[in-house]
Amino acid sequence: MQHEIIINNTITYIEERLHESLMIEVIAEQAGFSKFHFHRIFSAAIGMSITDYIRMRRLANASTALLYSDERIIDIALLYHFESQEVFTRAFKRYYHLPPGQYRKLMTSVLKNKEEYKMKNEVKGWFLSGTDQFNYEMGIDHEIVHQGKASGYLKSKTVLDESSFSTMMQQFKADKFRGQRIKLSCFLKTKDVQSFSSMWMRVDNTDGDVVQFDNMSNRSISGSTNWNRYSIVLDIPENSSIIAFGVILSGQGHVWMDQFTFEEVDESVETTNLENHSELLDEPLNLSFEEDL
Repeated sequence: MQHEIIINNTITYIEERLHESLMIEVIAEQAGFSKFHFHRIFSAAIGMSITDYIRMRRLANASTALLYSDERIIDIALLYHFESQEVFTRAFKRYYHLPPGQYRKLMTSVLKNKEEYKMKNEVKGWFLSGTDQFNYEMGIDHEIVHQGKASGYLKSKTVLDESSFSTMMQQFKADKFRGQRIKLSCFLKTKDVQSFSSMWMRVDNTDGDVVQFDNMSNRSISGSTNWNRYSIVLDIPENSSIIAFGVILSGQGHVWMDQFTFEEVDESVETTNLENHSELLDEPLNLSFEEDL
């Protein structure tokens, strides 16, 4: 994960300049690499070229503007640095399978109906847990998204202190991933997180013991942050039974999540496991408590 910080800083740089002209040479220079070397690093980490990533983020923001503003399509196109409405329409249609005008009409109607009939705290595949889950809410957001048409969110509903937390999570059988080193990645965005928020992942064995765990406690997120990519890397031992993962919010705040991915990586990618297993000692130590550390 040697390039993780560089990639995160690059994504932050891009997010802050989506309305500006973004030159790949300048972005690579900011990262301290040549254009071609940086292209390889970014593509390997994100799964798409930096040009495709910028286009995807601009289209995602444009789709939100189509649904939640009255701006003309040409103005939205120019705002996100498309040369013309025609160029914007072709790019938008390739990604969303509808031209912008039709997308605006159709999706506005669909979202209106969903808002009228949706049930709170129901997100397919996900459930809430934690010490104070009834003071938190999870759901789907169609306005603030990283990629595609929706993101998930977890937010506090009342004034809470640091002792309260909730997590939006899933768990599944480990069978498919046994014997592999797995990298879990997602994009997160936060607003007014007063304590902390983070992604987490846990691996339990067949006896129900935790064998691998990382909750980003050494790199948690607080305050208000723009979309960025975060990763956890854990080994899945042969005796693994259950893999659980999710996003945690402690205290007050709002966190959005999008584009979770699981991928196998080799041993050159360092694990982020925080579940330390100390070796069994040959004999007891410091029984009189007088030995220095």
